[in-house]
Amino acid sequence: MLFRGSSAPSEQAVETLRWLDYKSVGRKLPGTRFIAFKVPLKQSSEVFGLWELLESVQKQRLDLGLIIDLTFTTRYYSIQDVPESLLFVKIFTAGHEVPGDDTILSFKRAVRTFLRENANNEQLIGVHCTHGLNRTGYLICRYLIDVDGMDPKEAVDLFNSSRGHAVERQNYLHDLLRGPKRSNDGMDESEQEPIRGLASHRPSDIISEPREERWPPSRDSHQH
Repeated sequence: MLFRGSSAPSEQAVETLRWLDYKSVGRKLPGTRFIAFKVPLKQSSEVFGLWELLESVQKQRLDLGLIIDLTFTTRYYSIQDVPESLLFVKIFTAGHEVPGDDTILSFKRAVRTFLRENANNEQLIGVHCTHGLNRTGYLICRYLIDVDGMDPKEAVDLFNSSRGHAVERQNYLHDLLRGPKRSNDGMDESEQEPIRGLASHRPSDIISEPREERWPPSRDSHQH
């Protein structure tokens, strides 16, 4: 692992290194249109970016259509980095705490809008937070429980087995397994139009630079 500068990494940077411990992309959740992954980084990081994400999904013989970004920052990548084949929705979601009803409704609306407009294809909805685990797992499971009527334990088990990692935060698990269902009122209303990515080609196709494995940006690292 290479670090810039001679000083030891900060505590926050060390926490961010946990990003490397998680699988980049999980498997499609069977019977759903969801797939979960950790945050892709800007292409300059050369670790796991948006083009690597596309390749990974395509290797599973699947087609990704929408990215829902749940990180509580815009630091990791911008719409200019998103391939133009993908739609993008940003839902700022704070880490550690159980998402509020407004955030849950925003997620449901984004999913319902995409499914309604893509009923004639099998394009997937990709969801990520920092590690693609806790916020991501909570909101996917919340949707499966509230909207699809799935048993809470079945939903959590399905997410964990498909992601390849288990949801860690006990307050999220407690709310999913024992908490009340959330209202679906208003979820069929459009809230924000997905934005189409602006990247027409992979940057490394134009400029080839020596690869250096770097740790990702530190902000938001503790909110996985």
